[in-house]
Amino acid sequence: MTSKLSIIIPCLNEVKTVGPLLHSLQSLRTEGHEVILVDGGSEDDTQVLAEPLVDYLLVSEAGRARQMNRGAQAAEGDLLWFLHADTALPDGGAQAVIDSNAVWGRFDVRLSGAHPLLRLVSFMMNLRSRLTGIATGDQGIFVSREAFEQIGGFDEIPLMEDIALSRSLKRLSRPLCLHQQLVTSSRRWESRGILRTILLMWWLRLAFALGVSPQRLVRMYRPCATPMPES
Repeated sequence: MTSKLSIIIPCLNEVKTVGPLLHSLQSLRTEGHEVILVDGGSEDDTQVLAEPLVDYLLVSEAGRARQMNRGAQAAEGDLLWFLHADTALPDGGAQAVIDSNAVWGRFDVRLSGAHPLLRLVSFMMNLRSRLTGIATGDQGIFVSREAFEQIGGFDEIPLMEDIALSRSLKRLSRPLCLHQQLVTSSRRWESRGILRTILLMWWLRLAFALGVSPQRLVRMYRPCATPMPES
């Protein structure tokens, strides 16, 4: 029996980016799967754009983890797939999730920009994820509803919610690492400088691993943040 897939997309002021993703998901809706967009209080026309293209348009207090938990609460599927608004899906990506029969997993990722350093960043993200069993939100994390509920969903912290989720899910199973590539926007790296952003992200991950609180880390991250809060 085919699993019902619930695609959950947290958004905040993403009218310029979310349209292509939503349009690419329409065939899944006709097959009985569902698309849920959780808006964190956009001041642009994100909600107007999304409303005819989703099954549920929810409004939540801003915060990526909070928004994704809200979407999961409303979801009817037995398989949850969390996607960022600036994601482009590979051919057959959704079917790979549906057919995965995994407790949880993620995709490889490719950053959209043309700079050679971005290819290296993508390679290192995917390699690190395979070695550690830790996934990032850019990699399109998918998880069975049963496992998601068993660990209590996302920790509602202002940063590193994807890392915390991965740590909890690893206690149940190693992730299924799909080689198909999601393409995600490189705007975060390009807007503030590629090398600067690489070093910042390394420092934040190390600090989080050493026990620095997400509340402290987010104050370091915010000057380089994209419009969407990290949790």
